Amino acid sequence: MSQDLNRRDLLRTGLLLGTAAWLSGCQSSGGVTELPPKQWDWSDPLDDPSKAPPLAQNSYKPGTVPTPNAPIGPVPGVISRSQWTSAKPIMSREAYAMAGVARITVHHDALPSTGIRSMSDSARRLESVRQSHVRNGWVDIGYHYSIDPMGRVWEARPNNLQGAHVKNQNEHNLGVMLMGNFNEHAPTSDALNTLDAFLAEMMRRYRVPVGRVFTHQEIGPSACPGVRLQRYMVATRAPSGRLARA
Repeated sequence: MSQDLNRRDLLRTGLLLGTAAWLSGCQSSGGVTELPPKQWDWSDPLDDPSKAPPLAQNSYKPGTVPTPNAPIGPVPGVISRSQWTSAKPIMSREAYAMAGVARITVHHDALPSTGIRSMSDSARRLESVRQSHVRNGWVDIGYHYSIDPMGRVWEARPNNLQGAHVKNQNEHNLGVMLMGNFNEHAPTSDALNTLDAFLAEMMRRYRVPVGRVFTHQEIGPSACPGVRLQRYMVATRAPSGRLARA
C-alpha cells in the first residue's frame, strides 16, 4: 500500500482486504460453520468527513485520562460476536460499564497464527481465548476487537463493557488484539493494513489522538505485542507514519 494514501484510502483498501504471552494455547473442539466475508458499509454517515465531529485538541498530559467520548454503536463491517460464540459475558462477575473511550491499546494474543486462514480458524481461536479468560475468572474475553491474519476484524467483548487487557489500565481503554505471536513471527501485511485503517476509524469515532494509542508494554509490564508488532507501532505512529497521517 502506498505511503501516500490518506485515511479514507486506508479504510477502503485495508479494511476491504477482509474484514498476552499469559494466554493458554488450547483450542475449542467445537465445529464452526464457514461464514461468507462481510463487506464494509460505506453508507455509514460517520464515513462522511463533513458529518464527523472535529477532533479535540491534543492537550492531554502524561499520566492523565481525558474526558472520554461515549461509544457510537456497532462498527459497520466488523464480524459480529454472534458469528463465533453464543456465550454471553458473565455479568454476575465484576463487570464495569465502559462509559466512553479515551485511549486505545494494541495487543497480540501470543499464540502462533501462521495456520489461521479461514473464518472457522479465526472463530475457533477467539473462542479458545475467551474460554481461557473466563477460566481466569473474568467476565468475558478481555479484548474488544480482534484482527486475524487475513485482515478481518472481529467483535470480541461488547464495547459498552470495560475490557480486561491491561492490568489497572482498563478504564476507558479500547483493546484491539492481533492474532499471532509477534516475538516468533511477523504480522501479515493484510493484518497491518487493517490495523492502521481500523485504528484510524476508532480514533476518529472517539476523538482519540495518536498520542493516546498505546501498546500493552507501553502502559503495563508485558512483552505484548511482541517485538515485531511493537516495532511497527512505533513506526506507524511516528510523524511520517501511516497512522499519524491518517
